[in-house]
Amino acid sequence: MKTFSTKPSILERQEVISCPVCKDDKFIDFWDMDREYSYKKCCNCSLIYQNPQPVASDVTSRYDDDYFEYEIENEDSFLNLMILGLKDVSFDFNPVMERKKKILDIGCATGLFLSHMKELGWETYGVEVCKGAAEYGNRVRGVNIFNGTLNEAPIEKESLDVIHLSHVIEHINNPDDFVKDIYSLLKPGGVIYCTTPNISGFQAKLFKDKWRSVIPDHLILFSIKTLKRLFTQNNFKVERHKTWGGLCANSGYHKLIKLLLDRLAKPLGFGDVVIIKAVKPIYIDP
Repeated sequence: MKTFSTKPSILERQEVISCPVCKDDKFIDFWDMDREYSYKKCCNCSLIYQNPQPVASDVTSRYDDDYFEYEIENEDSFLNLMILGLKDVSFDFNPVMERKKKILDIGCATGLFLSHMKELGWETYGVEVCKGAAEYGNRVRGVNIFNGTLNEAPIEKESLDVIHLSHVIEHINNPDDFVKDIYSLLKPGGVIYCTTPNISGFQAKLFKDKWRSVIPDHLILFSIKTLKRLFTQNNFKVERHKTWGGLCANSGYHKLIKLLLDRLAKPLGFGDVVIIKAVKPIYIDP
């Protein structure tokens, strides 16, 4: 969950791609960036995505054993932020359970969130591409983390009640196929909670290509609109979304301005981060 990595992409194979959400191949430049990577805007759905971007296998290799040290050093604040965000979209941490509910955390890092959910009585599973983080979670936190990608994980179809993604979807080359895989793993009525930086937020509009979420590892920058589209086109029903975060602490603005924007971000929907709650329908109209 090291959201703001500055890890460079070195010696990676690049490919020009169509829009990762709508598959349209027409795009325009987005921002004038003098960097080793650049973002484009889809002319059809307005998604902002890196193009060209590294092939999927090279992206996975970025997440080496020291990538998640930042999470371990700041685990209390990370967990509190996750919990607050989930509460904003009515996550029930303590449901009345006739049986243990199953939750999968994709990109779970060292299993911090899973450990918390296990203490609350959930049956927990994690998927994490970083070997060191997965081993740490299994050994130190005592949670069940599979080291690899989602489509490599030995998870039965329609076996999960909840899937959680925190700052993961923006790292995925092909989010459409990824969400299809998520859909197949959830039971009918199952829920996905997805958190990601919000390019339609105030900070992104103010700082543009200097926005803190503009980093090589963020292959896609979702707006509320494009994130909703990704899930609805894969048969999910988006029930709720919330944003939070007006200005980061080191933005250079007076603390009173920061306080005002922080308070306005959530009710007005222009926060720096967005979380959505989407449900797999019990029945799908033919």
